[in-house]
Amino acid sequence: MPPQAWLARASVAHLVKIEVEVDTLIQLEEALGFAPDAILLDNMSVDELRHAVAMVAGRVVTEASGRITLDMAAQIAATGVDLVSIGWLTHSAPILDIGLDYRDS
Repeated sequence: MPPQAWLARASVAHLVKIEVEVDTLIQLEEALGFAPDAILLDNMSVDELRHAVAMVAGRVVTEASGRITLDMAAQIAATGVDLVSIGWLTHSAPILDIGLDYRDS
């Protein structure tokens, strides 16, 4: 494991998980050398996700993210990734602005 990985681990509490975000298979190969707890596979095609899962071979948790909609979720899940993040759910949600005012009376 490279020295940078030891520094990251030494900088966090023992229960903190380290996740590395990658958007290419070349980055994935490099990230695996750092022995993270999880790898976020960002904006990858279905074929790239399948290849990434094969490269990881169960060594770390994999999470697919980026431009994923509910219509695509089953196809993405079928690649073998452990987790699927669908930001679309929150990007289109209406906001609710709630304030808490304190009065000293």
